[in-house]
Order: sequence, then structure tokens, then C-alpha cells
Amino acid sequence: MAPANFTEEFTPKGDSEHIGPMGNTTTVQPKGADAVVSRGSSENGHGVPQFVDEANPVLEAQASSKGRWFAYVKTKQFWIAMLLGQLLAICITSTNTLSSLLAAEGTSIPAFQTFFNYVLLNLIYTTYTLYKYGFKKWGKLILKDGWRFFILAFFDVEGNYFVVLAYRYTTILSAQLINFWAIVIVVIISFLFMRVRYHWLQIIGIFLCIGGMGILFGSDHMTGYNAFPAANQVKGDLFALLGATFYGLANVFEEYLVSERPLYEVVGQLAFWGMFINGAQAGIFDRPSFRTAVWNSRVGGYLTGYTFILSLFYSLAPILFRLTSAAFFNISLLTGNFWGVAIGIKVFHLQIHWMYPIAFVLILVGQVIYFLRQGNLAEQLKPWLGEEQERGVSGIGTAKRRVENPEALV
Repeated sequence: MAPANFTEEFTPKGDSEHIGPMGNTTTVQPKGADAVVSRGSSENGHGVPQFVDEANPVLEAQASSKGRWFAYVKTKQFWIAMLLGQLLAICITSTNTLSSLLAAEGTSIPAFQTFFNYVLLNLIYTTYTLYKYGFKKWGKLILKDGWRFFILAFFDVEGNYFVVLAYRYTTILSAQLINFWAIVIVVIISFLFMRVRYHWLQIIGIFLCIGGMGILFGSDHMTGYNAFPAANQVKGDLFALLGATFYGLANVFEEYLVSERPLYEVVGQLAFWGMFINGAQAGIFDRPSFRTAVWNSRVGGYLTGYTFILSLFYSLAPILFRLTSAAFFNISLLTGNFWGVAIGIKVFHLQIHWMYPIAFVLILVGQVIYFLRQGNLAEQLKPWLGEEQERGVSGIGTAKRRVENPEALV
């Protein structure tokens, strides 16, 4: 998943996270300059600046490859991002499958079953944050930046809740079509507020991915797969639209936060506030479902699997946000329907339609085209972090870590 050195998330206690400018001993010229200025001591013992014929290879490669065809596609980071995107799509499909199995057992408690995910993430990431920061610094974090993480958690919890609620009232096909709205929200918010500028090839790539998803929907319509009646389609579609909006906002906000702050801090705070928001929501809206829910060993197994897989998803998603963007994250998840049928062949004895592999390949081609004309760092360079990413954090998946450690994979 992340074979590089874990310098951000797992450093010894007391080591500070590198959040300031890139190093305090060397100033790197990002435009492929031939020299850097060293402020260390000279041979005669005086601290006179020395010019050294050494340039950062990552920044030089980015400067020379910017705008070139296939530059990023040829890198190892591109293939890591592609594989990570598909792993996340499989995670989401697996949680959906386990939710279906829970419903088949007579246990449908959407808010409550997600509550365990936030608890587990809390145990892992908040505990580690406390170990790194101590109670005093963690308390200051809550007081100073807690409101930002509360907003992120609110978007995330409500996105989960309203999308699950939509499936109760509208058709699966309709709900999935409306989920495209999340991609629209991500692109608009990123363009307006995050200073992200999309190349025309990226727009074509997004539309190709959506076209692949359209083929999946066409296949479902012809075969009658997912053709369940709607209890109240207008109500369900409005819930799906609201859920997709919350998802889009959560994705962009999380990309912004994990680019500036340590991963364990962001996920820990998301889980901390999400646990309270989700718990309160479950206590209010899931009480009738508790009375009718079936509790047996299979339900316990499904809930356990759901919790562990969803926690894995929440742990890996920030790395993809750093490596790429919220937009690529969303188009990566579009292959979920294909993986859903692949899992359903074994679990639900479904049959795969011949159009599914075509749609799957089209979505993957769209993802390749999305990166077809970007430099070696591609979307790892976040425009809101400054030209040298000086406002960013040096951690797994960030451009700043690549610059400081050119041998790092992610």
C-alpha cells in the first residue's frame, strides 16, 4: 500500500512534523535551477552562503516534464494511485455487499452500523495523536481547529446517512445517477475556492469515466439487474442529491486538510467528532430499527467485516487525496458497480453482462486520459500550498515529501 519510509505517521515521539518551509538548511530553486544556496558553515568556519552545483531531481523532473504527454503515466506514482483507487472501490463495494447481507438478515440500522467505524478509527488515530502530542497539545488542537474537523465530520456523516436513506425510497439506478453530482460539486468547489485549474484532457477523462458508468446503467436496465420499485422516488432522489452534495464537500475539505496537517491528526479528528454526531443521529433515528433488528452470529460477523473494511477505506482515502485529488478519488470509485457484480457472482449468484467489462475498461481509460498530459508530480502539487508547497505537510503521498526524499515512492 505504501512501501516508502513512514516518516510522517510513525516517527518517534518528540520528532516534529515537517510543516514549515522545505528544510531549514537549503533553499531549492523549483524551476530546474543549477544551484542551491547552502547556509551551513564554510570550510573557514564562517557561515557565508555557498553555491553548490546541486539541484533537486524531483523539482527538475517536474519542471522539465510539465505539459509533456505521458510524463506522469510513466511514473510509479501513477500506477500506485490507480491501484489504490481500485482498492478503495472494492472496499466501498464490499461494505455495500455487507449492508445488503445485513438487510437480508432483517437488520437495517444505517447510522448505528457506521458508528462502530468511527469508534475503531478513534481508537487507532486519536490514541496515536495523543501519544504524539500529549493531552495539552491535543486539547489546544481541539480548541483551535476543532471547528474545522467538526465541519468535515458533519459533511461525512450526513453524506453517509442521506445516501443510505435515499436507497430506501428511490431506485438504485436513480440514486447512482444522482451520485454523479458529487463529481460536479468537487470540480466546482476545487475550481472556485482551491484555485485548481483543470486541463481539457482531464475534463475529457472525467466524461469518459461517466460514459463508462452510463454503459453499466444501460446494461442494468436491459437485464433488469437492480430494477427494484421506488417507494417514493421524488423523496428518495432529493435525499440522494443531498447526500451527494455532502460527499463532494467532505471530499474537497478532507483533501485540503490532509495536505496541510498530519494524516493521523485529520483521521483521528474526523473519527472523534464523527463518533458524537453519528451516535446522536443513531440514537434519534435508528431506535425503531433496533426494536425489529435480528441479532445472531451472522449479523455480528457482517458488522465486524463492515467496520474493518470501512476503517481501511477511511485510512487509505487520505493518501489518494494527497497523491491525486478529490476529483480523481471520485472517478476511481465509479468502477464499484463492476466490482459489485464480480462479488455478487459468488455471494448472490449473479451473472455478469457482456457490457460490464467494456464499461470497466472505458472507466480505466478515462482515468489514464485524466493524467495524460501532466508533469511528474501531477496533482501532488496543491495550488493552495504555495509554489514550493511550503504551507503543506511532509507526509505519505505529498509532493513535499517527494522533494525532501526523492527516493520515496509516495
